[in-house]
Amino acid sequence: MFIKRLPKFEYHAPTSMAEALDQLSLYGENARVFAGGTDLFVSMKKREVVPEHLINLKEIEELKKTHHDEVEGLRIGGLITMGELERSKIVKEKFPIIWDAVNVMATPQIRNLATIGGNLCSAIPSADTAPPLIVLGATVTIVGSAGERTVLVEKFFKGPGESALAPDEILKEILIPAPPVNSGSAYFKLMRRNAQDLALVGVAASLMLDGDRQACQEARIALGAVAPTPIRALKAEAILKGRNINDDLAAEAGGVASEEARPITDIRASGEYRREMVGVLTKRAIMKALTRTHNKT
Repeated sequence: MFIKRLPKFEYHAPTSMAEALDQLSLYGENARVFAGGTDLFVSMKKREVVPEHLINLKEIEELKKTHHDEVEGLRIGGLITMGELERSKIVKEKFPIIWDAVNVMATPQIRNLATIGGNLCSAIPSADTAPPLIVLGATVTIVGSAGERTVLVEKFFKGPGESALAPDEILKEILIPAPPVNSGSAYFKLMRRNAQDLALVGVAASLMLDGDRQACQEARIALGAVAPTPIRALKAEAILKGRNINDDLAAEAGGVASEEARPITDIRASGEYRREMVGVLTKRAIMKALTRTHNKT
């Protein structure tokens, strides 16, 4: 099979955020930043994007930091790889829904290159980290020439391949708030090949129960790969609030979530099949999240 070479570009390797931002401001829309490059380089080979300048962020140490605080939550630098998240004891124990997502992404080789910042900034509807981050109420910190700002991950996506980032901005870090007491969350993904394919459907669910761990006080459900951007299933969430969750209620919420999805038909799956599987995976995610609320001590 013929594989195109990368188009010609000028390479830059800043060692600080200030230097990277100066280069972005100088070269404007003719520049692209990258870290793992797992999405960008494929797009360049396809000539979907042909930047004249590539700015490698790998030498910027402040983008490689993580910090966990029991009160604040988990801060993840934009350059942290999926492999690092997969191997993190804190992620697996405190934020298992994130581990659910990264554990089924691509291959181990890709996970060791691909960064969480890149997964979000590519803004593809099937981005695996997006639904879990949305149900956890995560925010991203964005830095640009005009300063620093914070955006909810839920509001970060504007359309396929389009995010809230301006051409002169860089995603600095992701903040995941500390999970509330009596809460649990889970992510399920439908794909054709185990852990090596894009999601046909992705569903994340997060629950917070009352003090007796009976009735659902709050529910969040996010869907991936079934709309132009990751979306909340707000009507399905409303089905769960104030009620004791069981298989029948979870199935009811799954049916409502399937109606909220807006999937397309493409070469990988029909819209009808995707919609049906939204219902199936929503029920599974709700029940797994419920199990995790009861497993907490």
